[in-house]
Amino acid sequence: MTGAPWSSGTTRLPDGALAVAGVDLRALAAQHGTPAYVLDEADFRARARAYRSAFTAAFTAIGTDVDVYYAGKAFLSVAVARWAHEEGLRVDTATGGELAIALRAGVPGADIGLHGNNKSDAEITRALEAGVGRLIVDSLGEVERIAEAVRARRGEPAPVMVRVTTGVHAGGHEYISTAHEDQKFGLSLVPGPDGAPSPAVAALRAVLARPELRLLGLHSHIGSQILDPSGFEVAARKVLRLRAELAAETGYLVPEVDLGGGYGIAYLPGDVPLDPDRIAKDMAAAVDAACAELGTALPRVSVEPGRAIVGPTTCTLYTVGTVKPVTLDDGRVRTYVSVDGGMSDNLRPALYGAQYHAELASRTSSAPLALCRVVGKHCESGDIVVHEVQLPADVAPGDLLAVPATGAYGRSMASNYNQVPRPPVVAVTDGATRVLVRRETEDDLLALDQG
Repeated sequence: MTGAPWSSGTTRLPDGALAVAGVDLRALAAQHGTPAYVLDEADFRARARAYRSAFTAAFTAIGTDVDVYYAGKAFLSVAVARWAHEEGLRVDTATGGELAIALRAGVPGADIGLHGNNKSDAEITRALEAGVGRLIVDSLGEVERIAEAVRARRGEPAPVMVRVTTGVHAGGHEYISTAHEDQKFGLSLVPGPDGAPSPAVAALRAVLARPELRLLGLHSHIGSQILDPSGFEVAARKVLRLRAELAAETGYLVPEVDLGGGYGIAYLPGDVPLDPDRIAKDMAAAVDAACAELGTALPRVSVEPGRAIVGPTTCTLYTVGTVKPVTLDDGRVRTYVSVDGGMSDNLRPALYGAQYHAELASRTSSAPLALCRVVGKHCESGDIVVHEVQLPADVAPGDLLAVPATGAYGRSMASNYNQVPRPPVVAVTDGATRVLVRRETEDDLLALDQG
């Protein structure tokens, strides 16, 4: 058993149990408990290398350089940041906390970027102290705030990129489509009233006017869980046209362009994820053609394929508790299979209606399949892990269930709702396990409560 939506190291043993990277999930559950995030280290490294290799080959072929950034918001720990950097990726962070983890992992500041639509003064200062390779400006007011921070430190000019919204609407849900106008990220390309410049142009002019700042480039991100690459090509052309127009006005051709990421992955059997080679070649061709039409030199390009690297590497392992058949209005019977986790370890089904798959992980079964809904233990009717899945009709308390493709945003969005401690992240490689992030305990929860 290999292939989407499971990690490449996932196999089914002769007695029907699942194993990841040579580790029987029954043994892992006995040692580490459930629920637990099970991360296939070799699969993570292979995916990181695949994206780095594909984009390097595609952009070298057209005569320019490319950087691949691991988007830390998908999932970040010290070990994962270190693995990403060891495989040739840079690390994109969105908060001071993510920045702290990347630095703790030993990632050089020059290989880190800092995003965020509402960076605090402390986050900006920490980024400058760390010597980050780029700060992504997300609003006009942030231009002066970064300049002030540089002046206070009397440091070198800060390398900044300006994030623009291209109007390209892409992604699996409105909440994860990030380049349409009516949302919080970036600066619009639409001109203001009475001939006023667009917010993006105003920000670019403001950066160029401040000696404390060095305009490194333009940044675009159109969404997440994108399976149609055409949106990237449209967005790239808009960003490159803005680059050419700014050069015509000011004489300065920004050296870099970031085309974002959000490449979709497989969540269900039969889903077809974006292929790294295909998206790299398509984007390189689009950049090459646009620059040729505009008569501008090729920029250095960067991309951020966050979830596409970590998402498929991880499954969440649960233990089944209550099993309850429910007769539906149309006469069908749906079996509600309750597990020992839920929306506190995977919020996406409740937040986005995201679809996941599940399989019995601890044994084989000759029972017929039954329509099931996998639900959590939280005090919410919307606490659904898998909306609809066929499981053996004899699924019973004590069975192990595994839900694949939970590496992106599972642990990152995890909460303590109902005061449930968050699960551990357990790495598996070559038949051995290693805890990357330990399981929270009730003592951890109580330690925060000052009484």
